[in-house]
Amino acid sequence: MSDVSLKWVVHPLKKNKKKTFLLTLILMVVWGSVYWYTLSLGYLLLAIFVLGASLSAYFFPTVFELTPEKVMVKYVATRKEKTWDFFRSFYADKNGVFLSPFPKPSRMENFRGLYLIYNDNKEEVLNFVKEHIKTEPQ
Repeated sequence: MSDVSLKWVVHPLKKNKKKTFLLTLILMVVWGSVYWYTLSLGYLLLAIFVLGASLSAYFFPTVFELTPEKVMVKYVATRKEKTWDFFRSFYADKNGVFLSPFPKPSRMENFRGLYLIYNDNKEEVLNFVKEHIKTEPQ
């Protein structure tokens, strides 16, 4: 195995301006409706917090880093870090690659695995993952 690391940032907010505009418009309508219906600043703030937190991966950048020892994903307020021996299989799709701790598909893998989103670096990421997880992709 090589001692090369791979690091990239994914920020969906900047990638698609049309989608960002539509999402912002929808959020304004939802928040306006919450305030109009309840006439409560408290409910409005709660709606802003809940929807903002649930969409934080879209609004804030996510940093992915693959090293020979581990995988790190840094979100806006949290950080997930796992060693390569934690993962037993992986599944690639057009947007990213899912690293699973199970050798076969399981209902629990969505709660324990990590999804690495590509940023125009699909081949690099897949080659790095294939080098560190010795199993055939599903």
